Amino acid sequence: MMSDDLVEPVDTALRDQGDGLADQAARAVLAYRAGDRGQLAALVQVMTPLLWHTVRAQGADPEQAQDIVQNVWLTLVRDIEQIRDPRATLQWMLVTAKRAAWRSVRRSRDEHVRQAADENATEWLTAPVEDLPDSVAVRSERDQALWNHVRALPDRCRKLLGLVALVERPDYTVVSQALGMPVGSIGPTRGRCLGKLRAALDADPTWSLS
Repeated sequence: MMSDDLVEPVDTALRDQGDGLADQAARAVLAYRAGDRGQLAALVQVMTPLLWHTVRAQGADPEQAQDIVQNVWLTLVRDIEQIRDPRATLQWMLVTAKRAAWRSVRRSRDEHVRQAADENATEWLTAPVEDLPDSVAVRSERDQALWNHVRALPDRCRKLLGLVALVERPDYTVVSQALGMPVGSIGPTRGRCLGKLRAALDADPTWSLS
């Protein structure tokens, strides 16, 4: 639905008044209601570049801008009979486009941050030992044996243990989203994975607790 800002009575004399873009938009709305779609088509040609510039100025990429501008026009046509003050049409379209761009850019930024965090969280699990940070790629024979056995675990176990090992108190909701695993199964799966790792270490003569 359109904003409640469009609430003033229609001035029927507007059909013949004004030469500005706001007046052109108002006349196009009135003409469309009367069955003449030509003026709205002309308005699309004039206003689309302005809407495009408004959206792009908020940081939206070309694909986002195309979708937003199209949705603004679709919403206008959908709700055109409910507009009480056609003179507010231009302002409504510009504000709507700007706010939609803000939301779209914010969603894209948040998604990029989340994906980067997920990639960084599991990257060390698949990197060669010699490429790991010093804090992870330990050099002792004992620790080398540990990581060899971690790498020998099933992929699901390696990723799960990697995620829960990175933080002191892992958020199982985040782990669930990252691995596509139900929250209720994370604890039992973690226990089974640790059991497999413990059994492998116990059977390894090079492993020592000393």
